Amino acid sequence: MQQPIPSGYSARTTANHIVQNIDLKGKIIIITGGSAGLGLESAKALASAGAKVIVPARNVSKASQALAGIPNVELYPEEMDLSKSETIEAFGRWFQSRHDKLDILINSAGVMAIPLARDDRGNEMQISANYLGHYHLIHKLLPQLKKANGARVVTLSSRAHWYSAFHFEDPNFVHSPYDKWLAYGQAKTSAALLSVAVDELFKPDNIRAFTVHPGSIVTGLSHALSEDELAAFGAIKANGERGYEQYDNERKTISEGAATIVWCAVSPQLNGYGGVYCENCDIAPLHTDDSMTVGVKGWAVDKAAARRLWEETPRLFN
Repeated sequence: MQQPIPSGYSARTTANHIVQNIDLKGKIIIITGGSAGLGLESAKALASAGAKVIVPARNVSKASQALAGIPNVELYPEEMDLSKSETIEAFGRWFQSRHDKLDILINSAGVMAIPLARDDRGNEMQISANYLGHYHLIHKLLPQLKKANGARVVTLSSRAHWYSAFHFEDPNFVHSPYDKWLAYGQAKTSAALLSVAVDELFKPDNIRAFTVHPGSIVTGLSHALSEDELAAFGAIKANGERGYEQYDNERKTISEGAATIVWCAVSPQLNGYGGVYCENCDIAPLHTDDSMTVGVKGWAVDKAAARRLWEETPRLFN
């Protein structure tokens, strides 16, 4: 599965480069987290190619300011919070009353390395926002994804999935000490397994799913990290600003980070593919030894674990 194509792109490829010469007129796209950071950059690029991009957001007022004046982008007018299932249901009903198909769903919203918090049902917040909310959203929108007859579902993971496999015995840190990085790692592994499960289950409906590691990008996602933590990642500039002095295969600008998201969403190079983890605008290799600085851990693309997680999610979480 995890064999680079190779695509001919690189870590320096931008989202706008990916959509050059691609016509998305008539395509309907939903992007969670589409009003900030990587999601916003993806929305701009895809809308510029003619797609109709719909953005649900937790903070409608803030999102409205961010999306103002961008052609072909529509903001859902009510709150959609991925940690609140009732808001996901309401968004799904709103979308289904207006559109009979969904060509592309991009699951970009999430939280990272936050102190222990739980959603209204008692689920640990990082797995709630990064995995559970998108699991429920996909379920809700399956009829429209099937009607597209060629839909793609793109879900953001992270290199942080290296920190932790999924723990079926205690995914909510009820019986084990909470560690914000292990929780984030588990949530990002879950996101990758979600793509594998969706691809396996709905390939017969011509729905293909992809996981993206966008790279290391300094956005609002890092708001919970201290200056010392960011400095340890090399993400504090000499002048004290948050960000990188130099970029490489891992450290990227926002537009470079969004490129792999957009590539997975629309590139014809991926026709016939699915269930794969991608980075640097290509299918990533399997991470088989610690000398490798790229790739995906086997636990994040394991088909048996993905199917088990999909089926047991209603039992594992409240």
